[in-house]
Amino acid sequence: MPRTRAPRERPERAAGTLVLEPGREKSLLRRHPWVFSGAVERADQPGDAGETVKLVASDGRFLAWGAFNPSSQIRARVWSFEEGRPPGPDLIREKIRGALALRRARLGAETDALRLLHGESDGLPGVIADRYAGTLVVQLLSAGAERWRSTLIEQLGELSGCERVYERSDAEARQLEGLPARDAWVSGAAGESLVEIREHGLRYAVDVAHGQKTGFYLDQRDNRARMGALSRDREVLNCFCYTGGFTLSALAGGARSVLSVDSSAAVLRAAQANAERNGLAAGAHWLQGDVFRVLRELNVEQRRFDLIVLDPPKFAPTPKDTERAARGYKDINLNALRLLRPGGLLMTFSCSGGVSPELFQKIVAGAAADAPASLLLRERRWAAPDHPVLVEFPEGEYLKGLLLERL
Repeated sequence: MPRTRAPRERPERAAGTLVLEPGREKSLLRRHPWVFSGAVERADQPGDAGETVKLVASDGRFLAWGAFNPSSQIRARVWSFEEGRPPGPDLIREKIRGALALRRARLGAETDALRLLHGESDGLPGVIADRYAGTLVVQLLSAGAERWRSTLIEQLGELSGCERVYERSDAEARQLEGLPARDAWVSGAAGESLVEIREHGLRYAVDVAHGQKTGFYLDQRDNRARMGALSRDREVLNCFCYTGGFTLSALAGGARSVLSVDSSAAVLRAAQANAERNGLAAGAHWLQGDVFRVLRELNVEQRRFDLIVLDPPKFAPTPKDTERAARGYKDINLNALRLLRPGGLLMTFSCSGGVSPELFQKIVAGAAADAPASLLLRERRWAAPDHPVLVEFPEGEYLKGLLLERL
């Protein structure tokens, strides 16, 4: 496919200004990168969504440069806290270079698939870029990222060295920003959307056009490796297995058997293909069904396992969904614990931003009380290091996990 050039950005104009309510500058002084609508006293000529605005305190003090969006509850997202450095191609290039250097320093040769840009945590709000071997997948999830779309895509393609770039700007966050979805190749030869990657000695086929997120759950890389180290001679249950990441890790680690459950027939076929790709089909068993129902059925059948992993999709996209999500997390953890042999291990996760690590542990503790089961907290688990978390931006710490041993 011939290279498709993204539309050029509009010429720069004089930046508008957002004046904050008295006392509402504190979060920006702590370098939190979001300004909510309720913190804004007035907007002076802010322009269209995505335009750069100067963020100032009620007394006129400069606070930051941000991307304006009148359609979002997050009225502005910060590009820069330095008055002399408004956003532009040079600043974007510097931030991309810094993000790539961070990954080179923290990741070795264990994979050729990793997150290169992690939005606000890399100083580029709403910009996600994942590398899958020679293919780069980009998500632009904010009005500011959309404003600088062509610069971001051009510089990411150049600095990453990837041969092809695919845009997966199709997440729900785009709707919240008032932006249409985009899903297409933007540079390089289109061809096959399946890309083979390697991770800790295993090979996976990733569908960058149709897979979940940008194709694969890169954030679980270290947790998959930990799963493999714990699996020897164990009977394993992998719930919400997707394309088999935890399954393959367990089998490669010497599990006696792995039962993998997912509601999608298509992803189970992809998981089976990944098992065969790695010569790990023996010992792998697949079950299509709703995990909530399957866990209950396995209990009726009095099945028991030595190691169970629960890696469900996002139950609480926003804080308003927290109560409903808590019920879902308690349900699956309660029924998983009833399937776990004494001495068995439960690796359980939440990727819901609306559920804090403290709340998640409280939910699991409630499930254990009802099971009933006495649990030892062996480890807390987090996203891989290519998903950095800034202290000033705790919202970036969305993935949390617990490794628990049933006593």
